[in-house]
Amino acid sequence: MDKNSKIFVIGDKDILRGSFIRYFQENGFNNVLDNISSNINLMSQDAVRSFFKKEKPEYVFLNHIKSSGIAANIKYPAEFIYTNLQVQNNVIQASFESKVGKLLFLSSSCIYPSGSTQPIKESCLLKGELEGTSSFHAVSKIAGIKMCEAYHRQYGMNFVSAVPATIYGPEDDFDSEGAHVISALIKKFDQARLQKAQQAVVWGRGSARREFIYINDLIEAEIFLMKNYNLPGIINLGVGEDISIGDLAVSIKDIVGFKGEIIFDELKPEGVSKKLLDSSRINKLGWEAKTTLDEGIRQTYEWYKKFKEEGIKR
Repeated sequence: MDKNSKIFVIGDKDILRGSFIRYFQENGFNNVLDNISSNINLMSQDAVRSFFKKEKPEYVFLNHIKSSGIAANIKYPAEFIYTNLQVQNNVIQASFESKVGKLLFLSSSCIYPSGSTQPIKESCLLKGELEGTSSFHAVSKIAGIKMCEAYHRQYGMNFVSAVPATIYGPEDDFDSEGAHVISALIKKFDQARLQKAQQAVVWGRGSARREFIYINDLIEAEIFLMKNYNLPGIINLGVGEDISIGDLAVSIKDIVGFKGEIIFDELKPEGVSKKLLDSSRINKLGWEAKTTLDEGIRQTYEWYKKFKEEGIKR
């Protein structure tokens, strides 16, 4: 893949698609398409097939189509499984038909069983029961992984799959229902600060532990894999350390400047107790994350304040 390669970036109106387009523009890639600006209905097999036949992309980044936090996963399981399966099927099949040089499918760490040994190795896939709150989303992502493996095995297609830690950063979804934990807490504590509230409520007991990867690091990891990794199956993309939601909340509270008390609502679900990826495989290939969690949160909060002040509608 070089700067003249025809690249197709697929994603929702979310952190990944927008950040990818900005990365390519800033680094001199001059032949990059994406599904939003190209106005493609990814749910339509005919529309996707026609686009691939016309444009003939060489490299495809199949990122998240429908991904969200725990609240949305609980409320909209049908939308998560249906939308992801439909789009994945259309894009992977069209990539095969048009003989795409390489496709990278981005999965999610929710694919791993809830009782996986920590840190979670790629070999843990399908070795146990999925965590209930995100199981429908997880099944769609597992299907995408296996579809890439099937086309690799049967047709020799260079389709690879990656599993990132929880993604965060500028341009994330800060909607209270759709947000992942970092963006949700930034918005919650910022609103509490402005309202001079005495308390702010956080879901769960605060004991669950999560691993987070900053968006710029994830993009660099995907570019690295597109250039250097050609094996079927999955490869983890993490930073090598996790943090409890309780400690994360305190850190975000301090960065935002909220002076009130954090109240943990233990009646609310918080998912699996621990989810830390074993990223030794990609580390051995030569890639490691660069951004510390505090640095990433600060940059995300600075973007959020600018986004809020400008009144951008997401």
